[in-house]
Amino acid sequence: MSESLNLYTLLTLTGCLLAGIGLSWLLYSRSEHLDKKLRYGLAVCRAIVITAIGFLLFFPLVRNISYTLEKPVIVIGQDNSISVGSIVAAGFDKQQYEKNLKALSSRLSDKYDVKIYSFSDSVKSGFDFKNEGKLSNGAGFINKLNDELVNRNVGAVIMASDGIFNRGGSPLYDLNKLKAPVYTIGLGDTVPKKDLMISNVNHNSLAYLDNEFTIEAQVQAFEAKGAESTISVVENGKSIYTDKFQITSNAFAKTIPIKLKASKLGLQKYTIVVKPIANEISDRNNVQHIFIDVIDARQKVLIAASAPHPDIAALKQSIMMNKHYDLKVLLGDDLNAINPNDYGLIIMYQLPSLQNDASGFMNKVKQSNAPLWYILGAQSNLNIFNQLQSSVNYSGSNQTMQEAFPSFNPNFTAFNLDPANVKLIEGFDPLQAPFGQLNARGDAIVALKQRIGKIKTESPQLFFMNDNGKKIGYLIGEGLWRWKLSEAQEEQTSTVFNTLVSSSVQYLSVKDDKRKFKVYTAKSTFDENENILINAVLYNDSYVSVNTSDVSIQLKNGEGKTYNFLFSRTESAYQLDAGTLPAGTYTYTASTTLGGKKYTEQGVFYVNALLAEYQQTTANHQLLNTMSAATNGKLYMPQDLLKIANAIESNDQIKTLSYEDRKYEELINFKWLFAFIMALLTLEWFFRKRNGEI
Repeated sequence: MSESLNLYTLLTLTGCLLAGIGLSWLLYSRSEHLDKKLRYGLAVCRAIVITAIGFLLFFPLVRNISYTLEKPVIVIGQDNSISVGSIVAAGFDKQQYEKNLKALSSRLSDKYDVKIYSFSDSVKSGFDFKNEGKLSNGAGFINKLNDELVNRNVGAVIMASDGIFNRGGSPLYDLNKLKAPVYTIGLGDTVPKKDLMISNVNHNSLAYLDNEFTIEAQVQAFEAKGAESTISVVENGKSIYTDKFQITSNAFAKTIPIKLKASKLGLQKYTIVVKPIANEISDRNNVQHIFIDVIDARQKVLIAASAPHPDIAALKQSIMMNKHYDLKVLLGDDLNAINPNDYGLIIMYQLPSLQNDASGFMNKVKQSNAPLWYILGAQSNLNIFNQLQSSVNYSGSNQTMQEAFPSFNPNFTAFNLDPANVKLIEGFDPLQAPFGQLNARGDAIVALKQRIGKIKTESPQLFFMNDNGKKIGYLIGEGLWRWKLSEAQEEQTSTVFNTLVSSSVQYLSVKDDKRKFKVYTAKSTFDENENILINAVLYNDSYVSVNTSDVSIQLKNGEGKTYNFLFSRTESAYQLDAGTLPAGTYTYTASTTLGGKKYTEQGVFYVNALLAEYQQTTANHQLLNTMSAATNGKLYMPQDLLKIANAIESNDQIKTLSYEDRKYEELINFKWLFAFIMALLTLEWFFRKRNGEI
């Protein structure tokens, strides 16, 4: 029971016993009227009770030692990926192999704790010989063992695989954590087969409409010297690129650059195909699909003015440096034929002007939602300007002009200007600004303030406002061409001026998404073993996100099959995990109702077929042998796998471990001791009362 019976314990027990005997003698030495045997018996009871209570006070802990035996854990991991099942060596008997592996497991179970796993892109318990795994992640299998069997008596790991690991990297570097020999079983075929494949495609995920972009297809071939093939690119069932190439060696590799043109907006699917050659082992790796999001980043920008001015040329040069802006400059009566809603930004250069108020055009501008950038100068008609918009009131006259230098506002955050650029801007020549007082009716985002001489004022020079969701910019002063000359005088290229203009144009032209119902996928393309995640947000009239209404969605693939789901609610939005879906193109339509109004959103995403298991057909037994050699294990062929049992049984390092468990318990927790003391006290009390003792 314990090792607690030492000298200290014996002395304590002896002292308690002497105390018990002494106190019992004092109590019963004067009870001569009691029967002699009864008196001795009661004295013994009292002595035992006092001894037990005293011992509890002096020695409350008892050490309990137990031993637990743990058998060695033997792990058997079977690679369940497609490559193991599709590429086999000559003479391989799959049924006999499965039978032998199960027999090995049964034999080892008699002496060891056997744990069986199947692994591919995931790790599952038990044998699975269907070989349907889309990927092979050996490192993931080893890491799972490291997590589940930490501090366990792992005797050995038996890993059956072809050594082709296309996810997670090599498992070789994680084996040292197991501290156990790894016995590998070499599946697959190490003899190269005749095969042609697309091993990889390098490409950007984004392209601009009507621009050319390049993809690089990496083609490999084995045992096919002298053959000829064709590479082509297909979009929407139509071939848009074709080229022939010659295979010049048995271990052939070539990178083929392909130039394409982005002709359609949205997420585009391109299929790269190499024509199969005669007698190749598999044509599944001759095709790869890529997805490129084609966007139209070009914004239509209009510079509207009543007459030519050097500032217009300076603005035009800076804006046209960005190829994503489609700029047009119109003067005077030509503006009447323009629809302002066709433009992402209208720069009103000194419009309305004193010479031409362009009333027809200005009325259309007032009714449109196009962002505006007003530039005021000597020709600006300030009275009509104040009537045209309600965000700013300029009380003054342009008959008197004043020189206003730019002074950067350090609290400006709408777009970034680095300190070096700020220093150059503050050194620019002054603009000619109308003399007067400017009052902003609302919150203004001020980029530059006016400096009159050496006095910094709070009057803004370049600032931005928001008029009911419509962005409006204001520049007080003309003479922007002088700013370009200021850079030239400092022997600088016009990068600072161009940056300031382009950043202002970009800030004003970027459209805010004010939809009340938004639905979007976590990404535009998913692999077929990935869960499809879709998010949704619903806003009320105050543009505060709510999730009181139900949101449903219908997914439809290219064959017309539909999947219906209901979103789950998060804290203030919605989310859907639609699980995994077969490869293909999917459109979705989500709908909900809020305040009696129905909202719908549509979109598209792709599920990409995984072809990694077809990219390499030659088994890598060298890696398996290295894994075994590094852990004092051994590589076995499938026909010899039953010999692994003999190797494990003869390994002296694989043995049962005995764990000693020391546990300290308080004596007061032993209920039988309490019951024993109470029984003795009760017995003593009963006989004393029966014989007239107090």
